[in-house]
Amino acid sequence: MENKKINAKMVKRSTFLLIAFSIISVIIIFALFKLQILGYSDYQDEVINQLTVETSVNPLRGNIFDRNGNTLATNKTVWVLYLCPKNIKNPEFIAKELSDILGCDYNKVLEKAKKTGYKYQVIDNAIDKETADRIRKFIDENGLTEQIQLNASSKRYYPFADLASHALGFVNADGIGIYGLEKVYNNILEGTNGKYITAQNAQSGDMPFQYETYIEDENGYHLVSTIDMYIQYQLESQLEMAAIESGAQNRAAGIVMNPKTGEIYAMAVYPSFDLNQPYILDELSSSKLNDYEKGSSEYKKEYLNLLFSMWNNKAVTELYEPGSTFKLVTTSVALQEGVASLKNSYTCTGSLKIDGYYRAISCHKRKGHGTLTFAQALQQSCNPSMMKLAFSIGKNTFYDYFKKFGYTSKTGIDLPSEANGYYHSFDEFSNVSLAVYSFGQTFKTTAIQQLRAVSVVANGGYLVTPHLIKEIIDNEGNTVFEYNVRNSEQIISTEVSKTISQILKEGVDGEGGAKNAYVAGYSIAAKTGTSEKKDKYDESGNTSYRVSSCIAYAPSEDAQVAVIILVDEPTIGSKYGSVVAAPYVSSLMELILPYLGFKAEYNENDLEHIQVEVPNLISKSIYDIKSELKDISYEIIGNGDTVITQMPLAGSKIYKKTGKIILYTGMDLERTVIVPNVVGMSPEKANLLLTNSGLNIKIEGSTNFKIGQGATVVSQYPSALTTVRKGEVITIKILFSEEKD
Repeated sequence: MENKKINAKMVKRSTFLLIAFSIISVIIIFALFKLQILGYSDYQDEVINQLTVETSVNPLRGNIFDRNGNTLATNKTVWVLYLCPKNIKNPEFIAKELSDILGCDYNKVLEKAKKTGYKYQVIDNAIDKETADRIRKFIDENGLTEQIQLNASSKRYYPFADLASHALGFVNADGIGIYGLEKVYNNILEGTNGKYITAQNAQSGDMPFQYETYIEDENGYHLVSTIDMYIQYQLESQLEMAAIESGAQNRAAGIVMNPKTGEIYAMAVYPSFDLNQPYILDELSSSKLNDYEKGSSEYKKEYLNLLFSMWNNKAVTELYEPGSTFKLVTTSVALQEGVASLKNSYTCTGSLKIDGYYRAISCHKRKGHGTLTFAQALQQSCNPSMMKLAFSIGKNTFYDYFKKFGYTSKTGIDLPSEANGYYHSFDEFSNVSLAVYSFGQTFKTTAIQQLRAVSVVANGGYLVTPHLIKEIIDNEGNTVFEYNVRNSEQIISTEVSKTISQILKEGVDGEGGAKNAYVAGYSIAAKTGTSEKKDKYDESGNTSYRVSSCIAYAPSEDAQVAVIILVDEPTIGSKYGSVVAAPYVSSLMELILPYLGFKAEYNENDLEHIQVEVPNLISKSIYDIKSELKDISYEIIGNGDTVITQMPLAGSKIYKKTGKIILYTGMDLERTVIVPNVVGMSPEKANLLLTNSGLNIKIEGSTNFKIGQGATVVSQYPSALTTVRKGEVITIKILFSEEKD
């Protein structure tokens, strides 16, 4: 009986254990099934990830071209130098040799060479070919292939260094665009990374079986910009001269745009900076660090402030008061709304009292202009006349057009950090606001916004979208995107546009404030402006700072190119836009209009200033040159039969009507002249004095100096009392220097 009980217990126990083991077995089998069958691919990936190293392969960043196919941004082959610290046997030797070759700090290289817990340590990621060849020779001669590695890579490269620097922008150390077009179109330019996947063991060595795959990279697309390299260069040259000669303390900016399409031909800020070395300050910015102790926290802080300021595109990111360049908007609206006509006249006594303001608001001509026609009010830039026009337009209508001309919205240009304009809301727009807005004060805009508004008047009444992208192409040259111009509704009529353009042209050709923007042979519409910086005070608490500007477009009757140049805080000489900015707009237009295919058509005044190029007459017989110079005045000095030397030299230009070539037939016969001082003289008197002295003349600045009064010689080269050869060309600069806004 007892045995039966024992056997029964044993059976129960055995059954329980069997069931338990069965359950455990089922669980284990299910787990194995899940691991090996259901989760096979997932766990295989995990194992592979632990056994493989993924190495990124960077694609080539797309190029940026100008509209004619010139390369503005591309890639340059460089070499990346790595150390493999865990394999290094003699870190001191390697650090010494590499620091000598690279010209870098020995201790920094040694510190990285001793980091034995690391597989790689980057020493330099932008080594040129010559240096790379020296390092490669050092590696080979000393058998250091396991300790030092040198791999080819690419670096962003800008062939023209600082050309269009603020428009193009640049990339950071990781190859990511952080300014300009490089930033806006970064995703398009950068492409897609490729990958090498290689099997390795726990000690980072090769596995005893082959496991390697490569996922191809995809190079970035290329940008074809609207920039024209020639126009860009000429704009930058004129900006540099304008800023230097006026002593500008807060940079200068300029834009050249097609007013019909919004295509930006050129955009520049002076000083520019080297895109290949963007962390090096320009000379002007660097000089501002002289007041700080080098290495101090204040020095570093100021360096960063100056750096960011240098990078900022003044034409797009900074605000200014447009001043009198806004007056063509006020006059356009007045004509469009029918509240004024060319028959109207206005009386200017030098100021105008406005209800709500404690004193009369003055004109730039404090004595007053007297009675002016509608056209003269714009040409002479009369503030009281503009205020009267604004009140005839009315507050509601004026503000509505202010919005239509684009002053309350960004332009939408494809550049980063475009600034919002600063202006009153309609609820805050008082009678005083209406009065001062009429001549471009107490609201702020950007240079690109102002040029867009000017283009409305230039192009027949349409608000365009400024842009720098023309098309995007792939690596086979196929177009994947092309910019399509879309204009807004017409804001002013074509008739009003033509009327204002004609008034501005006549102001340039005649007695307007923009006479210095004149270009012989071309119809230029232009308006100058000088705005007071009300929010910045000098040491005496006065608002003495100014922004001097000039806008222009040509041909005035069918504008194809529009220009703005502004100079911020001029300190030398006049501060008026008519003197500080207009002459450089003139010089720029004179260079780019023929380039764009516009042929000069000279009037009688222009014909007096037609220049001819001096031919090479040296070694020619004096009998042969008589027929060659039948239309140019010349003088032969000496009794020889052959020209030994000449003045001016071949390639120089002289005026066909007044110029003279001096031909010497003997070296010992050369005659010299002491250059007279003509600075401050009228052009006519300077011309007479120089030609009577046996010298030729080259005129820069205002070639229409016979129109009206006030033009004077402001500079000359060579300077007075210099001894030169007879026939030498003396360059004189003539400007209308009377103070006109």
